[in-house]
Amino acid sequence: MKIIIVGAGIGGSALALSLQKTGLDYVLLEQAPSFGEVGAGIQLSPNAVRVLTWLGLGEDLERFCAEPDFHKYSVWDTGETVLRVALMPQVRKIYGSAYYHAYRPDVIDALTRRLDPSRIKMNHKVKSMGQDANGAWVVCENGERYEGDVVIGADGIHSIVREQVFKPDPPRASGFVSWRGVLDAADVSDLKVPVSAYVDMGPELSFVYYYISGGRKMNWLATGPANGKKLESWSQTASKEEILAAFNGWYDRPQRIIAATKEIFVTAMYDRNPLDSWVDRRIALMGDAAHAMLPYHASGAGQGIEDAWVLARCLELGETDPKKALKHYEELRLERANRMVRHSREAEGWYHLADAEAVAQRNARFRKKNEAFGDRITPEQHWLYSYDAEKAVLGSDTEWRSLPAW
Repeated sequence: MKIIIVGAGIGGSALALSLQKTGLDYVLLEQAPSFGEVGAGIQLSPNAVRVLTWLGLGEDLERFCAEPDFHKYSVWDTGETVLRVALMPQVRKIYGSAYYHAYRPDVIDALTRRLDPSRIKMNHKVKSMGQDANGAWVVCENGERYEGDVVIGADGIHSIVREQVFKPDPPRASGFVSWRGVLDAADVSDLKVPVSAYVDMGPELSFVYYYISGGRKMNWLATGPANGKKLESWSQTASKEEILAAFNGWYDRPQRIIAATKEIFVTAMYDRNPLDSWVDRRIALMGDAAHAMLPYHASGAGQGIEDAWVLARCLELGETDPKKALKHYEELRLERANRMVRHSREAEGWYHLADAEAVAQRNARFRKKNEAFGDRITPEQHWLYSYDAEKAVLGSDTEWRSLPAW
């Protein structure tokens, strides 16, 4: 069996490496001319770290990731933490894998360094695709044609595979815009920020920040109303004065972190409406192409990594019938990933409440939850973290379907 993968982001690269481990043939097509420093920080929960460890990245992750001790949710004006959710080392003790903060280019590099370079085709933008009873194919803008048994669209929120084969609605604007930046942690060392995952919540604004690159750098993401802005590109820069003005009146830590950042990027926030199917005979979707989600549960990369392992194993076990293998992959993955799309939309609302009474009620709920769970893992965390992609393929990991999510 030969698999054509369109897109070499985290999901597509993880799929390629998973296929390589199974011995299945593949080609990985990427429209960019090289693997550059695209993106910023990502969070990797143990359900995803487990897969990356199976793929041989365990030592790399330990080297370039940061290990947060808690998720800390705080109020905007005083910095008071109203909810503290346990992460490390409890997560490793319970689930056998860590919770990490990583720099996206580090993860891409660790994946692609392990791939057969002859199977990676950079600067290959796919313009069309097709299938028949005997196989599937893609044609690139440079005129090259690649033929195989299946085509996998791992080409992100603007997936051409999704557009041409599944004819979905366009990306959905959430009504919010996000600024992001990465800075040297040494530039704010006087703040003495512990290694945690932070979410500061204010009226209509939020500020998320955490260490990456083994603690040498800090990543942050600020979100607020779009106010009519429609731009969607992480290459668009923003002025420091603009975002400092938006966070005027907040307690000092967010403003200090913003002020220490040399370059700030901005984009409107989009996701995709969930699809009823990711599979059309010999063509399938995965990752953001299948289930692009807002970042509020920090699960976009993790869901793509889960997809990669399950899809590769389904193709391995169903090598004689590719179409059946793809449908089995869909049966195992669609419900879980679509739940995360919906839950992430819901979280956007309670991150950015404007009404003072609603804010007070949310903070009171958070304090109550903090008292109830202390430093124990919450049911929502367990729903996400307990998933075992290999057991799912073998039919023995069905617990998450009956667990309460958000």
